[in-house]
Amino acid sequence: MTLSASPLASEDENAVARKNAFLYAACQSLNGAAAPINIALGGIVGSYLLAADKSLATAPVTGFNLGVALGALPAAMIMRRIGRRHGFMSGALIGIGGLLVSATAIYLHSFVMFCIGLMLNGMAGAFTQQYRFAAADRGTPDFKAKAISWVLVGGIAAAVIGPQVVIWTKDLLSPIPFAGAFLTGTLLFAASIVVMSFLDPSVPVKPKAGEIQDTGRPLPEIMMQPRFIVAVVCGTASYALMSFVMTAAPLAMLGCGFSQTDSTLGIQWHVLAMFGPSFFTGNLIARFGKETIVATGLLILLACALVALMGVELAHFWGSLILLGIGWNFGFIGATSMVTETYTPAEKNKAQGANDFILFGTVALASLMSGLTLNHFGWNVINMIIFPVVGIGLVALAWLVIQGKSNGKPAI
Repeated sequence: MTLSASPLASEDENAVARKNAFLYAACQSLNGAAAPINIALGGIVGSYLLAADKSLATAPVTGFNLGVALGALPAAMIMRRIGRRHGFMSGALIGIGGLLVSATAIYLHSFVMFCIGLMLNGMAGAFTQQYRFAAADRGTPDFKAKAISWVLVGGIAAAVIGPQVVIWTKDLLSPIPFAGAFLTGTLLFAASIVVMSFLDPSVPVKPKAGEIQDTGRPLPEIMMQPRFIVAVVCGTASYALMSFVMTAAPLAMLGCGFSQTDSTLGIQWHVLAMFGPSFFTGNLIARFGKETIVATGLLILLACALVALMGVELAHFWGSLILLGIGWNFGFIGATSMVTETYTPAEKNKAQGANDFILFGTVALASLMSGLTLNHFGWNVINMIIFPVVGIGLVALAWLVIQGKSNGKPAI
């Protein structure tokens, strides 16, 4: 049998869960827009702030992803201590501070300060990543995949808002380039604080007598479950590959003679593809199963690599980025849904925090290696690396399915 983050609930409980999921989706569209701003401009501003050697141009993006990794466990623990509403508001305040530091760094022409600013933005992003888990806190077990999917639908708006903020406000403070986009981003975080004030913060299930102090199993025991291991491997593979390719893509497009607007629009199409399928990913998971959807996502990532290796026209870049986004959506949502089956309500914060720490720690490393790989080996090698990583994910999934069949029950 599998473990669930919440017990069977009434239709009234599902109604509250739906309301909260919509609020989380709204905040995802606002706070989530910060990620495209950081990704679209991180490498470009890094290159602008560096001297002749551009090898560390993507280090600011690495700082962003490292911030998400470092903030994962603290964000989960803060949520446990002060609740979802105030926890998410705290994350938004960190985001406002990070964007102000980033804009100031550009004004002072400080590469190190810019990296610190993006790291703070990443820490705010760690709170944003909790929206998908928060949506699964309430409602029936069958509602969880849909709730996660609904929240990520908010990313569609973020996919439009973030790049458009870059395009329309990057020269707002001319002759200081790009700083205007980071300052404008603070308004998005401020708006999310207002939205969070409408969240229903009540506890979904009243704990039984003697259960208040229960923290569940030790974290190592949770993490050693086969299902948790495979979910983390597949989720990390999907996200790390997405970050690895996406971080390099704007620089590769500029290197091939395309404009900064072309590269920003490429990121916009990519982020739309990341979140667009969320309208139906939850239903696909309910119909075909989590493992099937994760495997499909990994195979789409292979298709992304094949398209990218076919040429360096704008259509190749945009087409591969769109496939990269769709593959990420299936792989990441499917893997996240698998993770939610591996812990009890008392264990959710530490299990979710551990998952995100591993996930975004690897993503941070991937974004750093992206710039180094692009600078020394080129765009084709970036895409060739997709093949062995996807292979690892598919082998892990096959192992889980085979183990489940041999035991006559799902492997947890």
